[in-house]
Amino acid sequence: MTEPDAEDRKPQSDEARSAFVPPSGVVTQAPPVEEESSTTSEFALPKGYGAPQTPAADPAEGSAFSTPRTYSYRDAPPAFTPPAGIPRVSLTKDAPWQDRMRTMLRMPVADRPVPETVQKTEDEGPAVPRVLDLTLRVGELLLAGGEGAEDVDAAMFAVCRSYGLDRCEPNVTFTLLSISYQPSLVDDPVTASRTVRRRGTDYTRLAAVYQLVDDISDDETEVSLEEAYRRLAEIRRNRHPYSGWVLTLATGLLAGAASVLVGGDVIVFVAAVVGAMLGDRLAWLCAGRGLPEFYQFTVAAMPAAAIGAALTIAHVDVRASAVITGGLFALLPGRALVAGVQDGLTGYYITASARLLEVMYFYVGIVIGVLVILYFGVTLGAQLNPDAALLSTNRPLWQIGASMLLTLAFAVLLQQERSTVLVVTLNGGVAWSVYGAMHYAGDISPVASTAVAAGLVGLFGQLMSRYRFASALPYTTAAIGPLLPGSATYFGLLAIAQNDVDQGLVQLSKAAALAMAIAIGMNLGSEISRLFLRLPGAAAGARRAAKRTRGF
Repeated sequence: MTEPDAEDRKPQSDEARSAFVPPSGVVTQAPPVEEESSTTSEFALPKGYGAPQTPAADPAEGSAFSTPRTYSYRDAPPAFTPPAGIPRVSLTKDAPWQDRMRTMLRMPVADRPVPETVQKTEDEGPAVPRVLDLTLRVGELLLAGGEGAEDVDAAMFAVCRSYGLDRCEPNVTFTLLSISYQPSLVDDPVTASRTVRRRGTDYTRLAAVYQLVDDISDDETEVSLEEAYRRLAEIRRNRHPYSGWVLTLATGLLAGAASVLVGGDVIVFVAAVVGAMLGDRLAWLCAGRGLPEFYQFTVAAMPAAAIGAALTIAHVDVRASAVITGGLFALLPGRALVAGVQDGLTGYYITASARLLEVMYFYVGIVIGVLVILYFGVTLGAQLNPDAALLSTNRPLWQIGASMLLTLAFAVLLQQERSTVLVVTLNGGVAWSVYGAMHYAGDISPVASTAVAAGLVGLFGQLMSRYRFASALPYTTAAIGPLLPGSATYFGLLAIAQNDVDQGLVQLSKAAALAMAIAIGMNLGSEISRLFLRLPGAAAGARRAAKRTRGF
């Protein structure tokens, strides 16, 4: 045995020894070298976990550790029936696009069928920002023209789906339009919005926009984005079909026809025409000065009331109440009221509240204008008789003719196409005939008679709009003119002016009930029209109601 070296026998210092130094004879491994820090993702697989390689695994079933698959309208999975029992909806191409889009809007997003792209796009896909901008511009023209929120929603949805944007959600309020599109389940959504600042009633422009949406939704008509933009610019630049003086004359004829409708004669007709034309010119003057519409309605209501009071002070043997009633017929915002109630019935409560608030402001403006004149008239000795409201006038031929003239003048005020004026004039005559037969001949309450007549107007308008693939407004709005509550409004204001507040509130409540009957009747007639139409998905059963109507 050899002796150890002297160096090995020499005791070592404390620096040479450490508690962390492994003793001799123990084999150590080199410490792992730390790699550079890298960014991880919540979708990445954890270390040591391998993806399943079994071929029997269903690729449709995902895992919490598997990478999510992207969703594209070009390569989408087939439609399926969920376990909850929701039937598969098959959209018939021969149905009007309004019904197809409205059916899908009332469905949950997950249940909507995958669209078949109607318009051809580039190989890399549709230009998403341009499609969204075009959609918002179309919706702006429709909403500014007085279209209901649900119909604006359907038109925007039709444009998006026609250009291949299936996962889109439009949102319509009274002054703001927005739309959101999500390319896939993992991509960020694209959202755009547009504010509606100017409003103007022009049903010719409205019909042109509907024709554009119909062409875009038609699989046999190719409309590129550039062509759609060009046509939309032409629609904006088109002049109104009727000039300002023609509209003023139509306002006078509307008031004159309304005065005959409530029992006026030739003198009353002429007085109502003159008063309404003066009011319209004063409203144009206020509009040119930039005054809000509230003051325009206030000023426009004064001339007719002043002429009626002046005839009474001059002891002219005429029915002055008919003159003032005719002037009110030309000012009552009937379409805004119907649109507000319709939006509320279809679930657009924010838009409905805004529309009804606008109607209330207009109505208050009319009330102030008439009340100011009536107070002065009563002070000067005008013998205005509130009991004239109880005198019913039953002149069937004269009233039917006056109702048709009123509808014709109303259609001109709405800037309708000349091809629709005759149809809506006949619709207005039928509406008043039904109301007269029920109220005067059948002695039925005016509220029920008004509701039935308005329901027939809505039914006929919806059927005509589906037949011509157009909006229902040109066939319904002017036809409800003879049913507007002008008489009840006037006699309520007269009673308040003569310090009979209770009777005035009763008459104004009657006017509000008649207005609600018109609005609900119109909407109910539109819904009944679906019984005569071939609805998309009819084979799957009746249309399901919203969950909030089932007690959830």
